[in-house]
Amino acid sequence: MGGIKMKVNLTEMYVDEEIKNAAMKVIESRRYVKGEQAREFEKEFAKFSGAKYGVATNSGTSALHVAMLSVGIERGDEVIVPSHTFIATVSPLLHIGAKPVFAEIDEKTYTMDVNDVRKKITKKTKAIIPVHLYGQPADMDAIKEIADEYGLIIIEDACQAHGAEYKGRRAGSIGNIAAFSFFPSKNLTVAGDGGMIVTNNEEYALKAAALRDQGRVAGKKYEHDYVGFNYRMSEILAAIGRVQLKHLPEWIEGRRRVARLYNELLADLDIILPFEKEWAKHVYHLYVIRHPERDKLKEFLKEKGIATGIHYPIPVHMQPAIKNILKEEYKLPVTEKVAKEVLSLPIYPWMEEEKVEYVANAIKEWLRK
Repeated sequence: MGGIKMKVNLTEMYVDEEIKNAAMKVIESRRYVKGEQAREFEKEFAKFSGAKYGVATNSGTSALHVAMLSVGIERGDEVIVPSHTFIATVSPLLHIGAKPVFAEIDEKTYTMDVNDVRKKITKKTKAIIPVHLYGQPADMDAIKEIADEYGLIIIEDACQAHGAEYKGRRAGSIGNIAAFSFFPSKNLTVAGDGGMIVTNNEEYALKAAALRDQGRVAGKKYEHDYVGFNYRMSEILAAIGRVQLKHLPEWIEGRRRVARLYNELLADLDIILPFEKEWAKHVYHLYVIRHPERDKLKEFLKEKGIATGIHYPIPVHMQPAIKNILKEEYKLPVTEKVAKEVLSLPIYPWMEEEKVEYVANAIKEWLRK
């Protein structure tokens, strides 16, 4: 099989002198929370996303939790969610006491199957949480039509979709409220955990800002209108996020360039490639292929020095923690099939063409065996 010829990381984070200087400036200021950097980052990211208001948090999970509470999700409510996602889409619902109701996914886009969403609606349904998975937006017009018909709230899980577009509209600006993650592997990161809520609803924004700061409304230091949380973003992380945001448009194009190259090099092979809807601008947080013998391919690529990932091997409805709480069985055949076959290939904006070719050639070598 030969020795490792090239090391290819799954993803890489961008760090330059401007980012280092931005962090050092905050350190020297001695203002580490609730300062100018977070406030400006909120404004800038909301504007980028096409929303009026931004509320920075300490993680994407916190952003989802606060978003759910801000729109009024309560104990006993049912919320329709996909199961092919990271568990953080669902776990805050269980902390609230709401019930996740799992919908099937579309086998091409891996986002919510809107026909199954309609089947899962009951009198207890309060909201729908579409996940813009891997950087591909969900079919928001179809979801919005259902939400409008039944008077439901839409919470966009845009944690993997910074800058993704649906019919020219940015992810996060279409539903009632949205949550983003800035975890180190994301298209935009803050060199640690971080998150952002965006919305066009001032009432939701004000409540979210209070909830992430111990339930305090701005200007009331020792008066708490809500039982809140310490979910604030640090000033250092916000400063880093602001610098990264300036680069995000070019990074999106860089990821799309890598995806196009993969598409060309892997065309007409016995693997399933990512599918981009005609109305979507996919931002390729992940470049995900499928093959029935995914695990064998993953091991072969590892031997070649190529890092890969599986997003996600166990659907949320099959997670032990979720099954122990819900005490009911779901059958989602498409979700369960996809989870056994998906494999994420290396992708980052500045990935060299020779590395993309190396990965593609390794896959072709394995397929010839």
